[in-house]
Amino acid sequence: MTRLISFNMTQAAVLARQKTVTRRIGWEKLKPGTVLRGVDRAMWLRKWESPRTLAMIRVVSVRRERLDAIDADDVVREGLPEATTPEAFVQRFCRAMKCRPDDLVTRIEFEYLPEGEQ
Repeated sequence: MTRLISFNMTQAAVLARQKTVTRRIGWEKLKPGTVLRGVDRAMWLRKWESPRTLAMIRVVSVRRERLDAIDADDVVREGLPEATTPEAFVQRFCRAMKCRPDDLVTRIEFEYLPEGEQ
């Protein structure tokens, strides 16, 4: 079974294949080459609900870094339209994930699998 990864806040960017980086709390054991199923949401589903697949992705790189180490290029690659600067991204992430700017997060870079490989 393919592991799920939720893109609830960035669904549009995933559907448009614009998002290529995500930051997560946890996910320390994720390895490059892992295939994940990107979904609209993965938690708090009712018994009869199932997540909607947005894309199948392959992990390109994984590294741990401070959240506030994000640069302007990665802000764009994160695909969060209301966060246009590193500071705005960090503020939004901290509010949503209840963390601090100096917390370590897992930076996951990924690529989209072609339709035939899904």
